Parts: sequence; structure tokens; C-alpha cells
Amino acid sequence: MVTEQRRSGLRADLRAAVPDASAALVVTLAIFVWLYIRVRQGTSATVAVMPMMADANRFWVYFLSQAFGWSALLWAWLTTMLGLVRASARPAWSLPGRYSAARVERLHRATSLTTIGLMFAHAFLFFVELVWSNDHGLGWLGRVGSAFAEAFVPGVYPSGTGVVAILLGLLAFYLAIPLGLAYYLRNRTGARAWRVLHRFVIVVYVLSVWHTLLYGTNVWFDGWPRTTLWLLQVPVAVLLLARLLAPARPAERSGRAIGPLEVARRVTALLAVVATTVVLVLVAVSGVDGGRTPGAESAPLNVEQWMLWAGTAVLLVAIAVALRLARPRARVPDPVRNQ
Repeated sequence: MVTEQRRSGLRADLRAAVPDASAALVVTLAIFVWLYIRVRQGTSATVAVMPMMADANRFWVYFLSQAFGWSALLWAWLTTMLGLVRASARPAWSLPGRYSAARVERLHRATSLTTIGLMFAHAFLFFVELVWSNDHGLGWLGRVGSAFAEAFVPGVYPSGTGVVAILLGLLAFYLAIPLGLAYYLRNRTGARAWRVLHRFVIVVYVLSVWHTLLYGTNVWFDGWPRTTLWLLQVPVAVLLLARLLAPARPAERSGRAIGPLEVARRVTALLAVVATTVVLVLVAVSGVDGGRTPGAESAPLNVEQWMLWAGTAVLLVAIAVALRLARPRARVPDPVRNQ
């Protein structure tokens, strides 16, 4: 019965995501046309970075992959905003009628499913482009195997900024699947465990933005695309701050009896979000964000793969500890009461 309810819930959300996914495809097509035109006109930052891609007709799959990457990031931003709104306490007048909390939650689930699909399409088209362009004297099966490893196996991509950037993107993708779909397993794992897992989804969004800043050639250079990307992070940080200060669940609000460990966790999270918000505002206002200068030699990467693997290990340990702490404690029988 539980399994059938879980499957029916996922099927219902997949059906609800059809209009959302259709809108995402339209946006992706518009982005692709924009990227294609910029390549044909010679104004593409991608071509400035990689002049060999000036032939838009030859590399259209790569530019389509870029378009899916941008729409995936846009939908990741949207679903993150919806999730933070849903998880924050709000006055009754703020979500009237069709914008009720239940409606926001359904939209959040639909956009989450769409985001995972867009991320997969982004990676898959990159894989297809690698199959077509991988000319290392390999046979067809060798090219497919090599392209699959570079596109889908974390840590395999061998060159340039992609050594770190593609690892970031793959970590975001593979974390998004269990953390994003944990909702449909909550009847088996328990609602408390699901809530703990879902809180770590924000890490997926951070990794996605980081991946884009490193490997999204359209935002390598200073300019309105990069500035817009930074500006979009300000409302996310503000809503995350609101979520920490005024969570929707009464049990999480300050003023209730909580232990010192929970107090330390909340204070640490609050300080981190406040500091991040201040940095984002300063970056957006000043425009100084480390963007590269066209024609100049770029600075070397200051993050290596082993650092990301170490961070991933720490994250997994943190998730395991959080899940352990979230387990309901066994109630010790009271011998006096049982007499």
C-alpha cells in the first residue's frame, strides 16, 4: 500500500510537471537561438574563449547543451526560491487564493522534477558532443566509452577548467537525485529523515552556480550576464535568512525548548547566511567578482579535485550525522509509572 501511494504521488507530480517542463523547453529553445545568433554574429563569449567553435552549425549540439545548462540553472533558482518560501513562516495575507502554501509546494515539487530532467539533458548533450568531436583514433565503441566517462563519471574529465568545473556539475547532478527525490520515500524513511535530507538540497544549488561560474563561458567575462547571475543570488540568500529566522514549522521556531547543539547549529547557519548575503550584495554593487578579462591570461584554478572530494566526504558525513540525530529516541520506560 505504501509503495503504491509513493508511486502514485510521483506519477501525479510528473503529470503536474508537464506544463512546467514544456515551459522550460520553450525557454531552452529561446536561449539556444540567442546563443546561436551570437556565435553567427561573432559576439559569443564562448567563441572568444574557444575560437575553434565559431562554426555554429558544426557545434550546435554543444550550444544546445549550453542552453539546457542555463535553463537548468534558472529552474534550480526557481525551485530553490519556491522551497524557501514554502519553508518560511508567512502572514496569512501573503499567499492568498491560488498562491496558497499547498500550491507553492506543488509548484516546488514540479519545478524540482523539471530541474533534474534539465540537468540530465545538459549532461547528455555534452556527452553527445564529445562522441562526435572525440578524435583520438578510437573506434565507435571507444569514443562512446571515453565520452561517457568524461561526461558522466566524476573526476575523469582531463583538461582545463573542466577538471574542476565538470566535477562540480556532476556532484550537483548526482546529489540532486537522492536529495530531490527523497520526498517520495518519506513514508519509508520517516518525515523527519526526509526533512533532514531535503535541507541539504541547497548544497546542490550552490554547486550548480559554482559550476556555471567556472565553466559557463558566457559568464567568464565581466558584463551583464555575469552581473545578473550574481544578482539572482541575493534573493536566495535573503529568503534563506528568512527561513532560518522564521521557519514555517512551529517546532523549529525560536522560543521553543531546544538543546545547545541545535542552538549552535542555528547560530552557525545564521552567521554563514548573513556573511554570504553581505558578500553577494557587495559583489553585485561593485561588479568586482573575479570575472576574467578578454584577451588576458586567466588566473590558475585555486581549487583542486582532492579538495572537492574531501568536501564531498565531509558533506556525506554531515548528512549521516544529521540523519542519526534525527532518529526518534527510544522512550525509556518509567519504572515508577509502570508499577
